Amino acid sequence: MEIAARFSTIARLDRPFVEYSWEFCRLAAATALDDDTINSLFCVFSLAAWALVDLRMEDTVEVYMNKSAEIPCLYTFTEQPMMVIVQWFVREREGHRVRISFSDLTMQKVDENTTYSDRISVRSNGDGETLTIQDVKLSDEREFFCQVSGLSAGSEEGKTVLKVFDPPEPPVIEGVLSGVSVSGESPAKIASCETREGFPKPNITWYRDHIPIHPTSGLANMVTLLTRESSGLYTVQSELHYKVTKEDKDAHFSCEVSYFVPGAVRTSESKGINITVHYPTTSVEIWKESPEGLVKEGDTVELRCQGDGNPPAPIIFNREQSDVELDSYQGLLVLKEVSRADSGVYECHSLNLDAVNHDEVVDTLQLTVHYLDPAVVVPKDSEVMLKGESLTATCNALSSLETSTVWFKDGIEVGRGHIMQLQDATFDTAGQYDCEVTVPSLPGLLTSGFVHIIVQGAPQMKDAEREIELTEKVGGWVNLSCEVRGYPRPTITWSITGSQSQSWREVVKREIEDQVYSVVMLKVTTDTVAVCNSTNDFGIETKTYSIRRIPFSQTPTARKTSVDNSGVIIVVIIVSILLLAILGSVFYFLYKKGKFPCGRSGKQEIINAYSTKEKTNKDDIVVEMKAKKTEESVLLKGVNGEQKPPNDQNSTLSS
Repeated sequence: MEIAARFSTIARLDRPFVEYSWEFCRLAAATALDDDTINSLFCVFSLAAWALVDLRMEDTVEVYMNKSAEIPCLYTFTEQPMMVIVQWFVREREGHRVRISFSDLTMQKVDENTTYSDRISVRSNGDGETLTIQDVKLSDEREFFCQVSGLSAGSEEGKTVLKVFDPPEPPVIEGVLSGVSVSGESPAKIASCETREGFPKPNITWYRDHIPIHPTSGLANMVTLLTRESSGLYTVQSELHYKVTKEDKDAHFSCEVSYFVPGAVRTSESKGINITVHYPTTSVEIWKESPEGLVKEGDTVELRCQGDGNPPAPIIFNREQSDVELDSYQGLLVLKEVSRADSGVYECHSLNLDAVNHDEVVDTLQLTVHYLDPAVVVPKDSEVMLKGESLTATCNALSSLETSTVWFKDGIEVGRGHIMQLQDATFDTAGQYDCEVTVPSLPGLLTSGFVHIIVQGAPQMKDAEREIELTEKVGGWVNLSCEVRGYPRPTITWSITGSQSQSWREVVKREIEDQVYSVVMLKVTTDTVAVCNSTNDFGIETKTYSIRRIPFSQTPTARKTSVDNSGVIIVVIIVSILLLAILGSVFYFLYKKGKFPCGRSGKQEIINAYSTKEKTNKDDIVVEMKAKKTEESVLLKGVNGEQKPPNDQNSTLSS
């Protein structure tokens, strides 16, 4: 009724028909009649003759879900319009259109009680209007219309489709846990891939080592399950069914999800997984795991055997031409402290349980245990030879490898080679010879032996001189030494003439295998001859000492040869003690008899005596001392306690 009344009022106005038509359209638009068909037909067709509007809208606007979308509506008129009316419509799911916004020169409003009443806004500018939709939802993916009318200047309508996107979650891949056998006749499931909550619907592609897998009859096919969640998003699940081969044991399978985004297509790839492939054993390999290099007796040997099947087939060991199974564990055979008897061919067998005919595969290994027997020395243990003779000794050991021999004596290398030659034997040739046999190519193999050489012969003095002349003061002591070699070991006896038997004694006697060393201490009382006699079964050897005594008043002449160092030291000590004893006795004697004046008068007497007897020599003083009482001479005894004659005392003091 309101519309009819307003239209009657408009009709009574004295205006052109077009103005009546425009007012009717504006009134109808403002009242938002439900029947938009009447509005559009009456207004648009009534003004068709004046449709001089250029309207521009994008065919599609793309936006991410939960973001804001802007739909522009741009228009221009060929004539300046008296008024412009802009209306926005949306097509519902059922197919009809519903207006959501209206604007003219006097107002601009968002229609109430629509699904967009609280989520849209319209912004006008000189070129047109822009519809903004906040918090875009999946349900917003539909057609939006912009209707523009400018009275006599013309009218036009445009359409834009809103596209909504939501990227899915990254793909998750899982392989079958039980493994896949190559013996299957048809493709078996090997993995599954899932991507969740995407829009529009994502796609899944499978890859093997980054190469796409395409469905192939009898080889590969994919089973895809598409689920629409309550939120309107899609979840896609895909299973890969694949006929595996042995070569697939090292392959990596992955899946890739492709999905749409505004203006592009993007992809997301899963991690790669390895599939457990079961396949029969076609070959086995046996090898020596330890020790490295050659094997010697006493080593612990480990033999390893492995097949190429999966899962690994049981492994058994045995020796060639023997059905006895050797103890092993998971393909490892341990042989402890091997000997040469363990040498031979070892076999490892794998029973192929997955094969149709249960074929058995085998591999072999030749094990050689190297050895070195104890050394054999010829002559054995000990050998006796005469001085001047020659001897050939050999040392070797039976071995599986080439050997080398080195000879030692007293820890010093004396030769190399299995044969040792001893020429023109002397007493220095005697002793123990050790031989050491080794294997150069296998360190650790070593054996040794020895031979003891005994050289027989007459005694032989160490010193080259056999007659030695010495001089010594009467009462002095000398050491006489005698060192001799020979085999059998010589015996030493001393023959001393000219001295009393109690004036000498043997102080050192040392005997070893073929040597004797003897030292005697002799007190010289007269001219003496000492003879060292050494004898054995092969002869006799002597050494003579001729000792000439000298009185104390004489200085001993130079000896023809040096006396043994120990004897010289003893003589020096004895003489020093003797001089100190005599000097002490003299001072003590003079002190007791008052010959050492202590006062000034005493000093003067000494000075006067010295001035009157300035020419007196030391011998006069000695003579004056001799004139003293006999009992005072008791202090001048010899070192050994016997009373010395006056001449001996005089000689000692003068010296």
